Amino acid sequence: MSIYPSSLQRLVTDLSKLPGIGHKTAARLALYLFRASREYTESLAASILEVQRDIGFCSTCFNLTDKDPCQICKDPNRDASVLCVVEEVGDLLALEQAGVFSGRYHVLQGVLAPLDGIGPENLRIKELLERLQRESIKEVVLAINPSTEGEATATYVAGLLRKQGVSVSQIAQGIPMGGDLKYTDAVTLKRAMEGRRESR
Repeated sequence: MSIYPSSLQRLVTDLSKLPGIGHKTAARLALYLFRASREYTESLAASILEVQRDIGFCSTCFNLTDKDPCQICKDPNRDASVLCVVEEVGDLLALEQAGVFSGRYHVLQGVLAPLDGIGPENLRIKELLERLQRESIKEVVLAINPSTEGEATATYVAGLLRKQGVSVSQIAQGIPMGGDLKYTDAVTLKRAMEGRRESR
């Protein structure tokens, strides 16, 4: 039997489904929301619904956007000849916040993970190859997280890209094995981007 009224317990349960939120934190958040002003809770609920309704993926790079194509793809000041391939949107945001890359991006939306049933057809690899045919891309920088799956994905993608005759580099390993781009500090990201090397 729950110690909370049913509606509060439902909120605790829903909040605890968020990544990194355990039961105690969910309970604290639920109690905070209970005490918060009605204006704030209505604004929060509206923001959540608005994100679900208005945000989608850019049809070019697969970044999150409310207008297609996204701001980065539309920006004429970006270097369209250099494309940075990342695993997830969070990695793109980390690189943008660090201000270490001025080209364009391509988000794979995951990595190869055969044990989980994720193969090349589940990622945005086909769309990446199609971009090479449409756009004047001279270099592709692979900025994929240095996990076992990330390394396998980078090797696989690099092989496909080289067959297209494009230069392929990979960010330097200033990021620890098993690390995650979105949690890496700006200095490490800058060094990794500046020290990128020819991919194997």
